[in-house]
Amino acid sequence: MEGENALNSVGDTLLRLGTRDVPPVLEQNTGGRSPFLLTCDHYGRLIPDMLGDLGLPDSDRRRHIGWDIGIAGVAEQMSAALDAHLVAQRYSRLVIDCNRPPEAASSIPVITEATTVPGNEGLDRAAAQRRRELIFDPYHRRIDDVIDARLREGQPTVLVSLHSFTPVYAGIARPWHIGTLYQRDKVLPPLVLEGLRAEPDLVVGDNEPYAVSDDTDYTIPVHGEKRGLMNTGIEIRQDLISDPAGETQWAERLTRVFREIEARLKQRGLI
Repeated sequence: MEGENALNSVGDTLLRLGTRDVPPVLEQNTGGRSPFLLTCDHYGRLIPDMLGDLGLPDSDRRRHIGWDIGIAGVAEQMSAALDAHLVAQRYSRLVIDCNRPPEAASSIPVITEATTVPGNEGLDRAAAQRRRELIFDPYHRRIDDVIDARLREGQPTVLVSLHSFTPVYAGIARPWHIGTLYQRDKVLPPLVLEGLRAEPDLVVGDNEPYAVSDDTDYTIPVHGEKRGLMNTGIEIRQDLISDPAGETQWAERLTRVFREIEARLKQRGLI
């Protein structure tokens, strides 16, 4: 069901995932022995059949408002190279943003980066809750379950949340190639900053272009900080990973950096 007909039907019944819809959670390397647990909140840009196109053209759905461009390829390759478990979310952030507190206005955006999302206008509480039940909750429940299992098994767990950002926002060019994001953890982010700044060709953001907060983020505050795990967010500028070659280059670079971090954490007896 596409376009206007799909939008009209949304008000008649609560959202459900149909036979052509896939589960929200994607996992790779579930038996990985790395201490790093990789998450990818904005991995995919799928929209459930029942919601059609949310009233947006494909050109808009492919923009950053729909997903984190390029990060899927980086995450998959890092997972393989580091032997790290990856938990990712397949549906578009336009349906529900899995890195926003559900009560935040940006959880199901009506306007995002000056673009109106017709399919999100006029949602009642039940419709919003249904999106959470079908997409947001299973993803975060799975991350919780993975962390629980690792802790039971005594497997060291360091949370790394992977994202990408736009080169220009509100008409202002962003100079950073990559940034590390954090709030309360004082151990992992300095190591990430040090490792990235040792790369001679990078402009590295320290809590840039974003900073983590309880009001604007979910994955790091809930799964990292509340559970006492070392954690960091990684943001890569999208023009650097907009093709397979760029994805591979950055996956290899980050793999090298995180292998060195793992060795240093072991030396300190932290993992």
